[in-house]
Amino acid sequence: MISPKNIQLIGTEIAILWEDGKESYFSAPVLRAASPSASAQGEKDIFGQQYGGEFGKDHSDVTIDGWKMIGSYAVRFEFSDGHKTGLYSYDYLRELDKRLREDQSDKE
Repeated sequence: MISPKNIQLIGTEIAILWEDGKESYFSAPVLRAASPSASAQGEKDIFGQQYGGEFGKDHSDVTIDGWKMIGSYAVRFEFSDGHKTGLYSYDYLRELDKRLREDQSDKE
């Protein structure tokens, strides 16, 4: 697992410098929409039935108020809408960055 070397809020984006020198940039609305928490993603019962979640919710006005490192594996972001339960593992953030870059290159 590759850990963040530095995390900074630059305007409305979170910038992460990773130990391997790679840089990731996430806008607050994108991070909020991608929250891995059960309240945001919903949960499935043993039959595969989906309950809850925030699919389609507009997070365009959300900002990041702060963050906290959780152990040596995750970051918990605090958002202006009060959401602060998602634990963004380092691996999850790296994968999210990869998906966003692929989506961007598909649009170009």
